[in-house]
Amino acid sequence: MSEKVQAPTAIVKVPRLIKYGGLPPRLYRPGRGFSIGEIKAVGLGVKEARMLGIYVDERRKTVHEENIWALAEYLKKILEGAEPDRPKLPQVIEIKPKKRRVFRGLTPAGRRARGLMSVKLRETHRYKWKKKAKERKLKKRHEASRGARPPFF
Repeated sequence: MSEKVQAPTAIVKVPRLIKYGGLPPRLYRPGRGFSIGEIKAVGLGVKEARMLGIYVDERRKTVHEENIWALAEYLKKILEGAEPDRPKLPQVIEIKPKKRRVFRGLTPAGRRARGLMSVKLRETHRYKWKKKAKERKLKKRHEASRGARPPFF
C-alpha cells in the first residue's frame, strides 16, 4: 500500500523593513506557494503542479534554489510510488454585482424611502412639535421642569 506524501511549502525571503533597522529577524518565512519559475525549473506546468497538490503563487517572480530542491524531492517520492496530496486548485471568489443605488441604511431618509415609517404624520416635524407641546402641558418631559415656558400651540 502506498503512503501519502505531504506537499512541500515554499520558502520566501522576509522583506527588509525600517522597523528592523534593515536586518529582518529571520531571513526566510513560509510563502503562499511556489513561483511559476520554480515549477518550470522542475519541468511541470502550473495546472500539473496544482493537480499534484502543490500550491502555486502566480504573483511571485523570484526563484529560490531551496524551493526547486524541495519540489524535486517531492516529485521523486511520487515517482517512487507514493500517493500525492489532493489537488490545490485556485479559489473562485464571487463578487456580488453592484445594485446601482445609494446605500440608505437606518437613516431617516432611508427608512422613509423603504417604507419603514409609520403611516400618516408619524416622524414628521409637525407631529413631533405637537407631541412635545402635549408632553410639556402634562409636565411629562424634562423640558417642563427646566423653565416656566408657555406651551407651543
